[in-house]
Amino acid sequence: MTEIKVNKDAPRQVVRMLVDNQPNVLARISSLFGRRNFNISTITASETHIPGLTRITVVTGENDENVLHQIIAQTEKLEVVREIYLLDMKNSVYRELLLVKIRTDKNERSALHEIVDIYRGKIIDLSKNSMIVELTGSPEKLDGFMNMVSCYDIIEVCRTGITGIERGLAE
Repeated sequence: MTEIKVNKDAPRQVVRMLVDNQPNVLARISSLFGRRNFNISTITASETHIPGLTRITVVTGENDENVLHQIIAQTEKLEVVREIYLLDMKNSVYRELLLVKIRTDKNERSALHEIVDIYRGKIIDLSKNSMIVELTGSPEKLDGFMNMVSCYDIIEVCRTGITGIERGLAE
Protein backbone atom coordinates (compact mmCIF):
# COMPACT_ATOMS: atom_id res chain seq x y z
CA MET A 1 0.00 0.00 0.00
CA THR A 2 1.32 3.42 -0.96
CA GLU A 3 1.88 5.77 1.96
CA ILE A 4 0.50 9.24 1.27
CA LYS A 5 1.29 12.57 2.84
CA VAL A 6 -1.40 15.16 2.11
CA ASN A 7 -0.32 18.74 1.52
CA LYS A 8 -3.11 20.19 3.70
CA ASP A 9 -2.11 23.83 3.11
CA ALA A 10 -2.00 23.39 -0.66
CA PRO A 11 -4.96 24.48 -2.79
CA ARG A 12 -4.58 21.32 -4.86
CA GLN A 13 -3.20 17.80 -4.66
CA VAL A 14 -1.18 16.31 -7.50
CA VAL A 15 -1.39 12.54 -7.99
CA ARG A 16 1.21 11.01 -10.29
CA MET A 17 1.11 7.53 -11.68
CA LEU A 18 3.08 5.36 -14.03
CA VAL A 19 0.84 3.03 -16.04
CA ASP A 20 1.04 0.55 -18.90
CA ASN A 21 0.57 2.29 -22.25
CA GLN A 22 -2.55 0.43 -23.40
CA PRO A 23 -5.90 1.35 -24.92
CA ASN A 24 -8.54 2.50 -22.41
CA VAL A 25 -6.13 2.99 -19.48
CA LEU A 26 -6.95 6.69 -19.15
CA ALA A 27 -10.67 5.94 -19.44
CA ARG A 28 -10.44 3.26 -16.74
CA ILE A 29 -8.63 5.58 -14.34
CA SER A 30 -10.92 8.57 -14.90
CA SER A 31 -13.95 6.27 -14.61
CA LEU A 32 -12.67 4.94 -11.27
CA PHE A 33 -12.25 8.50 -10.00
CA GLY A 34 -15.75 9.40 -11.20
CA ARG A 35 -17.38 6.37 -9.58
CA ARG A 36 -15.82 7.44 -6.28
CA ASN A 37 -17.21 10.98 -6.78
CA PHE A 38 -13.64 12.29 -6.86
CA ASN A 39 -13.38 15.49 -8.90
CA ILE A 40 -10.51 15.80 -11.39
CA SER A 41 -9.47 19.44 -11.92
CA THR A 42 -6.91 18.60 -14.62
CA ILE A 43 -5.44 15.44 -16.08
CA THR A 44 -2.43 15.04 -18.33
CA ALA A 45 -0.96 11.91 -19.87
CA SER A 46 2.08 11.24 -22.04
CA GLU A 47 4.46 8.46 -22.93
CA THR A 48 7.64 8.30 -20.88
CA HIS A 49 11.22 7.60 -21.88
CA ILE A 50 10.54 3.98 -20.85
CA PRO A 51 8.91 2.08 -23.74
CA GLY A 52 5.41 0.85 -22.94
CA LEU A 53 4.81 3.21 -19.99
CA THR A 54 2.73 6.37 -19.69
CA ARG A 55 2.89 9.03 -16.96
CA ILE A 56 -0.51 10.34 -15.83
CA THR A 57 -0.83 13.42 -13.63
CA VAL A 58 -4.19 14.08 -11.96
CA VAL A 59 -4.86 17.32 -10.09
CA THR A 60 -7.67 17.70 -7.59
CA GLY A 61 -8.77 20.19 -4.97
CA GLU A 62 -9.52 17.33 -2.55
CA ASN A 63 -7.63 17.70 0.75
CA ASP A 64 -9.32 14.99 2.83
CA GLU A 65 -6.61 12.47 3.65
CA ASN A 66 -9.07 9.56 3.95
CA VAL A 67 -10.62 10.29 0.55
CA LEU A 68 -7.20 10.63 -1.09
CA HIS A 69 -5.99 7.44 0.57
CA GLN A 70 -9.08 5.59 -0.69
CA ILE A 71 -8.76 6.77 -4.29
CA ILE A 72 -5.02 6.02 -4.41
CA ALA A 73 -5.58 2.56 -2.90
CA GLN A 74 -8.35 1.81 -5.42
CA THR A 75 -6.28 3.07 -8.36
CA GLU A 76 -3.26 1.11 -7.19
CA LYS A 77 -5.32 -2.11 -7.47
CA LEU A 78 -5.68 -1.72 -11.24
CA GLU A 79 -3.28 -4.16 -12.91
CA VAL A 80 -2.10 -1.48 -15.37
CA VAL A 81 -0.88 0.85 -12.59
CA ARG A 82 2.83 0.37 -11.88
CA GLU A 83 3.31 3.27 -9.45
CA ILE A 84 1.12 5.94 -7.85
CA TYR A 85 1.88 8.68 -5.32
CA LEU A 86 1.13 12.25 -4.27
CA LEU A 87 3.71 14.82 -5.29
CA ASP A 88 5.04 16.91 -2.41
CA MET A 89 4.21 20.51 -3.34
CA LYS A 90 7.34 21.89 -1.67
CA ASN A 91 9.76 19.47 -3.34
CA SER A 92 8.35 19.48 -6.85
CA VAL A 93 8.24 21.68 -9.92
CA TYR A 94 4.89 22.28 -11.61
CA ARG A 95 4.10 23.74 -15.00
CA GLU A 96 1.15 24.29 -17.28
CA LEU A 97 1.01 25.45 -20.90
CA LEU A 98 -1.41 28.13 -22.11
CA LEU A 99 -2.22 29.02 -25.71
CA VAL A 100 -4.48 32.03 -26.16
CA LYS A 101 -5.71 33.66 -29.36
CA ILE A 102 -6.47 37.37 -28.99
CA ARG A 103 -8.13 39.64 -31.53
CA THR A 104 -5.90 42.69 -32.04
CA ASP A 105 -5.47 45.65 -34.30
CA LYS A 106 -2.21 47.48 -34.90
CA ASN A 107 -3.02 49.99 -32.12
CA GLU A 108 -3.25 47.26 -29.44
CA ARG A 109 -0.26 45.16 -30.48
CA SER A 110 2.46 47.03 -28.62
CA ALA A 111 0.53 47.05 -25.32
CA LEU A 112 -0.20 43.33 -25.67
CA HIS A 113 3.42 42.66 -26.58
CA GLU A 114 4.51 44.37 -23.35
CA ILE A 115 2.18 42.19 -21.28
CA VAL A 116 3.47 39.06 -23.04
CA ASP A 117 7.07 40.14 -22.33
CA ILE A 118 6.35 40.83 -18.65
CA TYR A 119 4.99 37.28 -18.29
CA ARG A 120 7.88 35.88 -20.39
CA GLY A 121 5.51 34.49 -22.97
CA LYS A 122 5.99 34.12 -26.72
CA ILE A 123 3.93 35.38 -29.60
CA ILE A 124 3.88 32.27 -31.78
CA ASP A 125 1.54 33.52 -34.49
CA LEU A 126 0.68 37.00 -35.67
CA SER A 127 -1.82 37.96 -38.33
CA LYS A 128 -3.43 41.20 -39.41
CA ASN A 129 -6.18 40.94 -36.79
CA SER A 130 -5.03 38.41 -34.16
CA MET A 131 -2.11 36.93 -32.27
CA ILE A 132 -1.53 33.61 -30.55
CA VAL A 133 0.43 33.72 -27.31
CA GLU A 134 2.20 30.78 -25.67
CA LEU A 135 2.89 30.94 -21.95
CA THR A 136 4.31 28.32 -19.61
CA GLY A 137 4.36 28.49 -15.84
CA SER A 138 2.44 27.91 -12.66
CA PRO A 139 -1.36 27.98 -12.82
CA GLU A 140 -1.25 31.21 -10.79
CA LYS A 141 1.04 32.84 -13.38
CA LEU A 142 -1.28 31.79 -16.21
CA ASP A 143 -4.32 33.04 -14.29
CA GLY A 144 -2.55 36.37 -13.74
CA PHE A 145 -1.79 36.69 -17.44
CA MET A 146 -5.39 35.90 -18.36
CA ASN A 147 -6.56 38.54 -15.89
CA MET A 148 -4.25 41.13 -17.51
CA VAL A 149 -5.49 40.41 -21.05
CA SER A 150 -9.16 40.02 -20.11
CA CYS A 151 -9.91 43.53 -21.38
CA TYR A 152 -8.97 42.39 -24.91
CA ASP A 153 -11.14 40.28 -27.19
CA ILE A 154 -10.16 36.70 -26.28
CA ILE A 155 -11.06 34.39 -29.16
CA GLU A 156 -9.89 31.05 -27.81
CA VAL A 157 -8.02 29.61 -24.82
CA CYS A 158 -6.34 26.20 -24.49
CA ARG A 159 -4.66 25.01 -21.27
CA THR A 160 -2.88 21.71 -20.88
CA GLY A 161 -3.43 21.16 -17.19
CA ILE A 162 -0.70 20.81 -14.60
CA THR A 163 2.19 18.44 -14.89
CA GLY A 164 4.90 18.09 -12.29
CA ILE A 165 8.14 16.40 -11.37
CA GLU A 166 9.98 15.95 -8.08
CA ARG A 167 13.20 17.85 -7.47
CA GLY A 168 16.46 15.97 -6.97
CA LEU A 169 17.04 12.24 -7.09
CA ALA A 170 15.02 9.56 -5.32
CA GLU A 171 16.83 8.17 -2.31
